[in-house]
Amino acid sequence: MHHPLDASDRTLLVTGAPVAAAGTSARAEALAIRGDRIVHVGSADDARAALGRVDEHLELDGGLVHPGFVDAHCHPVMYGQALAWVDCRPERVPDIDTLVEVLREAARDLPAGVPVRGFGYEHRRLAERRHPTCHDLDRVADDREVYVMNASGHGGVVNSHTLRGCGITAGTPSPEGGSIGHFASGEPDGQLWDAACDLLTGPAGVKIGNHGPNFHLSEPDAIMADHLLRAQEVFLAAGVTTVGDAQVSRREMETYLRARADGSLRMRVSAYLTSALLDTALDLGVVRGFGDDTFRVQGVKFYADGTLGGWTAYFPEGYAADCCHHGQLYHSAEEYAEIVRRAHAAGLQTATHAQSPFAIGMVLDAVEKAQADRPRRDMRHRIEHCGLPADEQITRMAALGVVPVMQPQHHLRTGDGTLTAVGELGHRYNPAGLCADAGVPVVFSSDAPVAPPAPLEAVTAAATRRTVLGTVLGDESLRLPVAAGLHAHTGAAARALHREHAVGALAPGMLADFTVLDADPLHVPVDALASVAVRETWIGGTRAWAAPGR
Repeated sequence: MHHPLDASDRTLLVTGAPVAAAGTSARAEALAIRGDRIVHVGSADDARAALGRVDEHLELDGGLVHPGFVDAHCHPVMYGQALAWVDCRPERVPDIDTLVEVLREAARDLPAGVPVRGFGYEHRRLAERRHPTCHDLDRVADDREVYVMNASGHGGVVNSHTLRGCGITAGTPSPEGGSIGHFASGEPDGQLWDAACDLLTGPAGVKIGNHGPNFHLSEPDAIMADHLLRAQEVFLAAGVTTVGDAQVSRREMETYLRARADGSLRMRVSAYLTSALLDTALDLGVVRGFGDDTFRVQGVKFYADGTLGGWTAYFPEGYAADCCHHGQLYHSAEEYAEIVRRAHAAGLQTATHAQSPFAIGMVLDAVEKAQADRPRRDMRHRIEHCGLPADEQITRMAALGVVPVMQPQHHLRTGDGTLTAVGELGHRYNPAGLCADAGVPVVFSSDAPVAPPAPLEAVTAAATRRTVLGTVLGDESLRLPVAAGLHAHTGAAARALHREHAVGALAPGMLADFTVLDADPLHVPVDALASVAVRETWIGGTRAWAAPGR
């Protein structure tokens, strides 16, 4: 006989607001929950009957009960770290003098020797239209590390003290998959990009070589725990209940496992290990779905090319803005195809960062080859960002069952810069509508900290394709209507994480993860959609967050 308050048997009835039933615009009257699962979606009478008894009744005052949003590609620990660092985003830092001033202010409050770290500058939106240099940052401090990370997360700039500490001189070669910036004189200018960021993590720190940008700077356990708590609060406030962490090293793994053990991990996390750990994962036999409903290892994260924002995405014919500039690949096509083959053969889902048509082609070739060598059904290999796929590549994605995981907030914020960089091709950035028309399952995500978790902002950006400067990118065929956009941030995103049987919809048997919105997104003008507020967020039938004052 269960004790009536046994958590696995506790019942919850949700009424007072329409319920968004699975995958349709239909609305139900009530939601019945037992333990952490949904048992019924329908009329209030049927929901009561399905429960037998009601231990708790959540009586809402209008709004909409919506599935918890799924953010299939983000970096929660890094996001928490960025929130704790000095805010250097364009809204706050219009020029390099201001950048120096805000970092200086932060340095005044820090104990001697503690690094001064900032996040989010965008060089093209600084008045000087350039990156800061080590000399600019020397004005902040010359007795400790000063590091300001670019908004792309793929690198940034350090002061002379840090260059000396890392032993970087005019003669230090750029590592494979990364670059060290130089002045015309040949002296280092403080810029460290992609694989060069390995130099910042210290002798015992996480190293990932040419497997991606290294943002895995270790801090004491208590500070890492704080970063995760701070990030979770923002995700939950945005109605996000499940995330895919798109680059997990030892630093993230330890942080999640500690939070899992002490009960502070409230949202559900699917981890994609950095491909630098592929050998380790294969040696351990850590294959797909290792873990539970709260935390699991889902696959491996790879990089093909760099970013559009940092002009490191790879264009063999050069950029429209500078035909001598090509960006970079992390691996040769052969090396990349081989590591994808090994992951696929072991049954590990792959998720590859690729922005340019060339890089996207590299991923599709590798997946096709891996499948030919070892046919495996339903792998759902992912292309992260997938910014500029050509029409025939979209057709190939459909045939190969490849899933594009896009971030509409990127084109919202940086679409104009992309037009400058790559010319007319930039109008195709994030062609969600074309993918949907071709039967390719479009998935949305935030890539936080590159953009904040804000699912309704993402859905709006995909539906209007209007940038912050008012430019409309491309024609209507590229847009994704609101209903499809909501699915891209719930059911389709859950499927990209191989979790569609548990999260991303409200239906019997699913986990009771939902958010209460103050209006129905399908009944709001698209321009007002991003301002629809989240009232509360529930995970597994338990309230995880509520708006202040509710």
